[in-house]
Amino acid sequence: MPDNYYIADQFTLLSKLMDIHGENSFKTRSYSSAAFAIEKLPGQLADMDPAKFVSIKGIGDAIGKKITQILETGELPLLREFIGRTPVGVIEMLQIKGLGPKKIATIWKEMGIESIGELLYACQENRLLLYKGFGEKTQANTRETIEFYLRAQGSHLFADVEAFAYIVDKALKETFPEEQFSFTGEFRRQLPVIDRLEWITTAEEKQITAYFIAQGYKQEQASAGHKVAIHYFRSPEGILINVYFPEPGHFYSTLFHFSCSDEFRATWQAVTGKTYLDPGARKYISEEEIFEEASLPFIPAPARELEATITHARRQPLPAPIQPEDIRAIIHSHSTWSDGGHSLEEMARACMSKGFEYLVISDHSKSAFYANGLTEERIRQQHQEIDELNRKLAPFVIFKSIECDILNDGALDYTDNILSTFDLVIASVHSNLKMTEEKAMMRLLRAIENPYTTILGHMTGRLLLSRPGYPVNHKTIIDACAANHVAIELNAHPRRLDMDWRWIGYALEKGVMISIDPDAHSTEGYADIRYGVLAAQKAILTPDRNLSSFTLQQFREYLARRKK
Repeated sequence: MPDNYYIADQFTLLSKLMDIHGENSFKTRSYSSAAFAIEKLPGQLADMDPAKFVSIKGIGDAIGKKITQILETGELPLLREFIGRTPVGVIEMLQIKGLGPKKIATIWKEMGIESIGELLYACQENRLLLYKGFGEKTQANTRETIEFYLRAQGSHLFADVEAFAYIVDKALKETFPEEQFSFTGEFRRQLPVIDRLEWITTAEEKQITAYFIAQGYKQEQASAGHKVAIHYFRSPEGILINVYFPEPGHFYSTLFHFSCSDEFRATWQAVTGKTYLDPGARKYISEEEIFEEASLPFIPAPARELEATITHARRQPLPAPIQPEDIRAIIHSHSTWSDGGHSLEEMARACMSKGFEYLVISDHSKSAFYANGLTEERIRQQHQEIDELNRKLAPFVIFKSIECDILNDGALDYTDNILSTFDLVIASVHSNLKMTEEKAMMRLLRAIENPYTTILGHMTGRLLLSRPGYPVNHKTIIDACAANHVAIELNAHPRRLDMDWRWIGYALEKGVMISIDPDAHSTEGYADIRYGVLAAQKAILTPDRNLSSFTLQQFREYLARRKK
């Protein structure tokens, strides 16, 4: 039988949802008052005669009938109706301290944001500052609260757990200097989303268990029935940690096993006939020795994902994958001309201080009104400032670009006369993201065919852990980019990493250039380029196939060839 707290919670949630939907304020307050009154009752409503409900201050006849519904059925039909009309992510926002129903209504109905992850991304883009009731302090508090909330949900962005992982790794190695430790699993393979952090060690199980418990970790379980002993710990921050304890002499064979995807491991076994967890298996002195025995070139752990990687390696040595230091420029960035946090000059000087050769400034186009997108007149003004800065900062170069919205019909939102004034155009979808594959493909293909489109931005619009992205046929999109000499962005923001690295190989086969871009909305955002590189390494992308690795001269020549 529902108790008073459950019943009060039903009315509290109903009051908040009605407030979000803009319902009559008298009704919303009455449900909130009823919840408060019910929580303070000395006895349980379930033990009362329903006829007495109406005499309780703050309840009355109408709410009394709803209490009876809850007691008889376990639910409140009116609440179920409002839940059905509200996106799950909007309801979840009520968990974020500092966000009341009125602010959530603005976030949902005016900003078009329907999940906590999308809201966090909007905070990172300074999007909230454009709306009444959201100042810098509110935006900062919202961002911090969401980040804290998401850390406790189980899955994490690679970028969000990276610093924590290295702190733990350093502490383990310093505490047990005579033992071996190595990352393995998802983190070592540089997956964009991490469910757990994993280590392999030669240390004793009881030592590691005592260490983590002393650090405030909870021991969740130890494995049973596995060929390798595994212990599971949960950090105070809610991060799951696995620690593997191989048999003596089997450190590297165990490391290899757990540093491969299931697909890669199955293909490896089919090709080599080898498995590595049996106690009687050969002992190796390094992972390199495992590859030498199989007569295959060494494959780094991030690339141990796909069957195709082994097939490629059997034919020829794998090229050296791109590294962060191979990035020579910042392509795709925003300034205070739209929704960025720093001026054009500040963005440029930050590039120069980091050793980049040029900057492609790509503020939002006019359809992105929510991001202070540029009107035609403001474009002319911005281009004048860029010309002045190029004279002032030479030989450093700022290229004139725009992140141009792909409209509902696939058109770009400026005339050809305006588009022709840019050095390059990044075409992206930002609105009406809930599309069928047919609709999404029509919009993207038409935009790709526009002769002014230079780069296709964040292909699917996904936000990791928040929004899956609209459905597309990747092969058809890549084929169209090949036919129209359009590069495809690997948006390096750790919440996007879009296009997905799994399709980079096909793009390379078709001769399509990739462009690893940070989509930076501040100078700090330049650091995100590294996460794009880590994702690209999984597909063994090389610098010569990445646009942002071009020298200034190479980039100018590339743009000149496209305009012929």
